[in-house]
Amino acid sequence: MAAPWRLGWEPWLLRCVLGFGGRRGPAVLKGAAGWSAGRGASRRWLHSTRRLQADPIKILMPSLSPTMEEGNIVKWLKKEGEAVSAGDALCEIETDKAVVTLDASDDGILARIVVEGGSKNVRLGSLIGLLVEEGQDWKRVEIPKDVGPPSPPSKPSVPHPSPEPQTSIPVKPEVTPGKLQFRLSPAARNILEKHTLDASQGTATGPRGIFTKEDALKLVHLKQLGKITESRPAPAPPAAPTVPLPAQAPAGPSYPRPMIPPMSIPGQPNVAGTFTEIPASNIRRVIAKRLTESKSTIPHAYTTVDCDLGAVLKARQNLIRDNIKVSVNDFIIKAAAVTLKQMPGVNVSWDGEGPKQLPFVDISVAVATDRGLITPVIKDAAAKGIQEIADSVKALSKKARDGKLLPEEYQGGSFSISNLGMFGIDEFTSVINPPQACILSVGRFRPVLKLAQDEEGNASLQQHQLIKVTMSSDSRAVDDELATRFLESFKANLENPARLI
Repeated sequence: MAAPWRLGWEPWLLRCVLGFGGRRGPAVLKGAAGWSAGRGASRRWLHSTRRLQADPIKILMPSLSPTMEEGNIVKWLKKEGEAVSAGDALCEIETDKAVVTLDASDDGILARIVVEGGSKNVRLGSLIGLLVEEGQDWKRVEIPKDVGPPSPPSKPSVPHPSPEPQTSIPVKPEVTPGKLQFRLSPAARNILEKHTLDASQGTATGPRGIFTKEDALKLVHLKQLGKITESRPAPAPPAAPTVPLPAQAPAGPSYPRPMIPPMSIPGQPNVAGTFTEIPASNIRRVIAKRLTESKSTIPHAYTTVDCDLGAVLKARQNLIRDNIKVSVNDFIIKAAAVTLKQMPGVNVSWDGEGPKQLPFVDISVAVATDRGLITPVIKDAAAKGIQEIADSVKALSKKARDGKLLPEEYQGGSFSISNLGMFGIDEFTSVINPPQACILSVGRFRPVLKLAQDEEGNASLQQHQLIKVTMSSDSRAVDDELATRFLESFKANLENPARLI
């Protein structure tokens, strides 16, 4: 009759055999034979079970912004084998908006760094590291076969490296020495590939030596007449034709033109016809994509007005005397927020189906950085005072230039403001930042002489400080009449700072 038995081991040894971490409770084994393991057996079992490890915790490339598709690993802040607690910073990731710190969500040990610091264009969901629980042998952790390190897209898939840059246009025919190369038009390339012909059998008559569709059709006609054959293998360099060809158009340039313009080599002086490729950051690529979509899909309308800053400058000087440092831009942000509160019909966004009125007034302020333009958001700007707005703008602008903005500090916003007055720009127009419906462009303030009358009716010239403000609005959500009334109210609020209190 079978009798229950229990291994006579210490609880910590029993947990090692079962492969459990130190935080999990002990287990009890029951079997069909009653014996106790001695110390020698315990050592042998312990030695053989150290390799039993729980599955490591995968660290994947996260989505840190709504428009993020890939990211760059700036640097790792932890080393392999280093203990990690929940909330510790693991690495810095450059998104399409800023550099964000990735924090650990579990306690453990950083076992493997799969994607090294400095790696570019790492796709979302890619495995970048492995974490194990405390007490496990992190040195024995292996990278899972199903999720390996992502192959960097920047490396060309050719066996031999070349100093010439790789292009995304595959060249199907192999280039042989002594063979002329032509710049093919898209239509000519399709015709040649369809009929298995080579451009070297004809003559390029297009501008600047381009092999045109007409040149390709001539080759097809000669092939139908049996005067030329298929030349996909191209066994030898072109020689004098043995079969007389019909009269053709005058030949192009006597020199061969490359299919791709040459590129300059770093460290060497540029030669004629070369160019230098400038790598684009994730931020600049996303900016280019979003601006193109905005300009091509949103019907922009523009409204301009001049505002007198005399009262604002006086109020600012009074605040400076009280050691309160604010800028003219802070007054503009406050005036825009107050006007949006008064006219909620402008505080809208377009979601693809129609305008959506927003319950909050969050102002996005454009800040220029080395990585590109970014718009940190002043939350609930209408409820903030001028000094509070000034402090928020200074703090967010510094974080934006340092690349330390958090996602919640640049996402959202109901209205944007871009000010180039400090660069001496009189006026300009901005591209709308979707899904927002409006953006305000502010130029520099300039002195203007105006004829005015005093209390006694005497006319005299007085100097006024004016700025030109242009609002770009989405005509689908904010029509011209509404945009005009908004600028009238904005002008009245800005010229009377007492309304902003």
